[in-house]
Amino acid sequence: MAEQAIQEATTTHEWHAPHGSICWTELTTKDVETAKKFYSELLGWTMTKSAAAGVDYTEFQAGGRPIGGMFQMTPEFGDAPSHWMSYVAVDDVDAAAQRVAELGGNVCVPPTDIPNTGRFCVINDPTGATISLITLRG
Repeated sequence: MAEQAIQEATTTHEWHAPHGSICWTELTTKDVETAKKFYSELLGWTMTKSAAAGVDYTEFQAGGRPIGGMFQMTPEFGDAPSHWMSYVAVDDVDAAAQRVAELGGNVCVPPTDIPNTGRFCVINDPTGATISLITLRG
């Protein structure tokens, strides 16, 4: 889901993210409307609907800049709770993915191209926590 949203955001905004910085975050939720109300009131985020990867996708903006998004969980998620996925910018996602196993982690989704955006992978750290790494196109 984030791949399409990041692609859309980077086509309209210049995107710079230093190595190691969190550059996108995504909420997968069981209740989009409640989450919209909560985060817009708590953090002042602006919410914009878009059609990312064929699903209803809501993009978050702070200060007029896209920072993340959310989508409704589908039955394929089963009993999984609502959850966040962060995307961390890296200089070379392929090299970072290789280092994951060396450092005791696991690559869940191998480095994959996102047209006009960059390349990303999803990993588990040695404690089992999941995060995405992304190299944004320059």
